[in-house]
Amino acid sequence: MDLYLMQHGQATTETEEPERPLTDTGRAAVQRVAKRARAAGVRISGCLHSGKLRAEQTAQLLVREIGVEPSVEARPGLAPNDPVVPVAQWLRTETEHQSLALVGHMPFIGRLASLLVVGDEQAQVVGFQMGGLVKLIPKVDRDGFSVAWALPPDLV
Repeated sequence: MDLYLMQHGQATTETEEPERPLTDTGRAAVQRVAKRARAAGVRISGCLHSGKLRAEQTAQLLVREIGVEPSVEARPGLAPNDPVVPVAQWLRTETEHQSLALVGHMPFIGRLASLLVVGDEQAQVVGFQMGGLVKLIPKVDRDGFSVAWALPPDLV
């Protein structure tokens, strides 16, 4: 299964709006990245997010701009400070999707990528940016993942 990890787009501060929706800048960055991903042939069969508004809005923009109709669902365990091991274990056995997008937050999304790629959640494998997308592909022996590419919004 190909795995796409995305940090939510730039959001308002909690003082501005407690729910922290995406800013116009955040929306624009996510849309640019998603359009470039679509042009590169990215297809996803499912999209999960943390349930926080900024992650949900990012997930919805991602699937809308890619032009496919996967399910977009909130999944417990994807919050900023949640443990990554349960999600990593689930991903190693997940067979429902050929390609899956997870939209979340730092530090969770960075720790998850590190655990999946090098087996150490404290290693920094990828420098995520808000609205950035990273593609992980299964290693040949199917034990873990490799980084295929990263698409930060400042490149598109």
